[in-house]
This record gives sequence, C-alpha cells and structure tokens, in this order.
Amino acid sequence: MIRNKGLSRRQLLQSSAAIGVATCGRKAQVWAQDSPTQPSDRLQIGIIGVGGFGMVNLRSMLKFHDVQITAVCDVDETRRNRARTVVDSYYSETKRSSSSTWCAAHGDFREVLARTDVDAVVISTPDHWHALPAIAAAKAKKHIYCEKPISLTVSEGRAMSKAVEQHGVIFQAGTQLRSSDATRFACELVRNGYLGQLRTIHVGTPRGKTLPKPPEMPIPTGFDYDRWLGPAPIQPYTERRCHGTFRFIFDYSGGEITDHGAHYIDIAQWGHGSELSGPIEYEGKGNFPTDGLFDTATQYEVSCRYADGVRLIISSEKAHGTLFEGSEGKIHIDDGGIHLAEPQSLITVQLKPNDVRLYRSQDHHRNFVDSVQKLSQPIAPVEVAHRTATIAHIGNIAMKLGRNLSWNPITEEFAGDSEANAMLSRPMRAPWKLD
Repeated sequence: MIRNKGLSRRQLLQSSAAIGVATCGRKAQVWAQDSPTQPSDRLQIGIIGVGGFGMVNLRSMLKFHDVQITAVCDVDETRRNRARTVVDSYYSETKRSSSSTWCAAHGDFREVLARTDVDAVVISTPDHWHALPAIAAAKAKKHIYCEKPISLTVSEGRAMSKAVEQHGVIFQAGTQLRSSDATRFACELVRNGYLGQLRTIHVGTPRGKTLPKPPEMPIPTGFDYDRWLGPAPIQPYTERRCHGTFRFIFDYSGGEITDHGAHYIDIAQWGHGSELSGPIEYEGKGNFPTDGLFDTATQYEVSCRYADGVRLIISSEKAHGTLFEGSEGKIHIDDGGIHLAEPQSLITVQLKPNDVRLYRSQDHHRNFVDSVQKLSQPIAPVEVAHRTATIAHIGNIAMKLGRNLSWNPITEEFAGDSEANAMLSRPMRAPWKLD
C-alpha cells in the first residue's frame, strides 16, 4: 500500500494540540534573530472560525516563518480567547519579547476584513457561514483559504467563484487530500490509461447520524447564537445544533455526502479529468430521519453519469474513499493512501515522459501561502471546489426528489425541472444576502 506523505485528516486533528504545546517551548523560525524573513515580507492572516479544524488550520499557519496571524474571529468568546492565547504565547516565545499581545480577537468577521494588517483569511466556520465571509473577503481584496465543502448550495458556490475571479484573489479549498503523493499518483494512473478504459468510480462516505430531539437550553454566556445562526432560520438553542454536529442538519450543511464527499468526490473529479464540469445525469435514494434534531440522510446512494459514459456512484455502504474501476484494473485511494491496486503492478508503474502529470503539492497550507506570494493558482482553486460541492448538493436534491435529474454543467441548471432548479439556492434570513 502506498501511504500518503503528509498528515491525514485524522492525524491533523490528533496532532494539532501537540503542535500548539510543543512549538511554544522551543526556538522557532518566526521572528527569530536568524530568520531570513523581514516583517514586511510576511503574509498577514486572520483566522475566521477557531473550532476543531479552525485550530488545526491556525496551528499549521503558525509554523511558517513568513506568516503572521494578526487576528482571530469566532462568535464563541471562549474559543476566540483560547485561539488568541495560543497565537500570542507562540509569538511571544519565538520572538523573545516581553510583549504578550500580538493577535487581536473579534466576534464579527467584518471587523477582520476591515483590518489593514490582514492580507488573507482562513475560513473555518460551519458550511452555512462559508459563502458570505468568502465573498466579502474577495471584495476586500483578501486572499482566501476556505474549509470544505465551500458552499451550502450550488448558487452560493457559483457566487463565490464569480467573486474570486472578479476581484482577482487567490482561493484555496481545504481539500488537503490533493496535497499527497499517493492521491496524485493514483489520479495520474487513471488519467494516463493504466487502468484501461475508465468505467466506474465508486465514492464511499460514512453513514449519517440520528439524534432524538433534545430540549431547548440556555444560550451559554459569551456565545453569540444569533450571529452563529446568521443567514439560517431562527431555531431554539440546543448544544448539539452547533459546533461539530451542525453537519447533520440541513439548515447548516448537507450531511456526510457533502462533508467526506468534498474530499472523495474531489478525487473522483481529479482522476476523471472533469474538475471544471461534472456529471450530466443523477438519480438517488436516501433514508432521512423523520423526527429528531438531525435531518440529513443516514443511508444513501447517488448514481451519476458523465457525458463520456463513465458512472460515478456515491454510497454510504461502500468502503470509504474513491475506487476507480477500468477495463484493465482498479485502484482505491483514501486519506490513508492507496489501499487496493489490481493488478498489483500498478503500484510500481513509472510514468512515461509524455504522460499527463498533475499539480504537485505536499503541504496544503504551504501551497496556499506560496500561491498568494507568487499570485499563482493553488492546487484546490475555487471553481474546482465549487464543481465538487455541486455534485454533493445535487446528490441531496436527487435523494429528496426521488427521481432522475438531467443536469447541464455549463448553464448549471436542470433540464425542464423547475422544482429541482428552485432547490439550487435557499433563502437567507435578513439582513444577510448574496450580493
């Protein structure tokens, strides 16, 4: 088995706390006397959303000598103060200075975007809070690293891509499986015909969860729940509605098909060579909870067809990851590396000089920083991420409608289906709206 070089999603989460502790106790490059980077050369970053993966992103950015985190933002006062403490402690230690306040803390992302000492933002909020900060950041000429899935709806993703292009900023999606040797190699094998004619791509994602309806709870002190809801409908506060389990509620996310699917569908698109397009036909079936707090699909299967006849099947009942099946072989990849190759000789293939070579990145966060500094395309740009998210969103639409859907990837509309087209967007609670 070929392992991914770099950390998996699981390893990132497990190691993030250790990074924060270990780096504060040793000499580091940031602002050290022997650092080659001058203050004017550093990329100044604001972190918007400092929950689980927000802190992973923050600690990854901390390690770069040419990056300075100048602000953190969260609607949860406890979280944003914790994040500021991590940044201040790290910079105070590595700078060897008596100052203890390097990083500002905000409760409103617009305050971060208004700062002149912020060049770029990292958006690690729940899914329903991706589009609005990203579009506002693009308008403010701030570069963007945004967690996946980048949007809550197809319309949001299109608006994000349009804003990034219009304002000329760099956008990197947090689909870090692209930044691994194993993923790239597997997709290169597919692209160059080493599996023969590609026939089917299987994407396995986890089953969803159920939760009985919990009682309404008092809003915790220091938590701006109204701002957390933002454009989503007003609902009574209960702990499991927010933070990590928001992804199982349609008001804020799309379930596992959008969460893990953002990674594995992305790999399917990369290997198939359809990153700027997508399937043209969809059908799906799923089991949705009829009561309780969670309402996204628990078990599901979505079958898609590309214009070239290749089928993409997304299922909660298959092995997690992306399995490419061709006329002469198959290969399976997930965040741990290549788990299956038939024939086994695929593992030792040496690409020929004229074979297609895909974008190489071995550190997803570093790739974003380098792309901003060079004003070059990152490995996971906004249009690619939008097309991946679109497949997952349409999967949910197909499951809910329970009928075949004909999709035009160019116009981004369903053929002759006004009901399905109405589901490409959702109303936003005032005063929030897509500009």
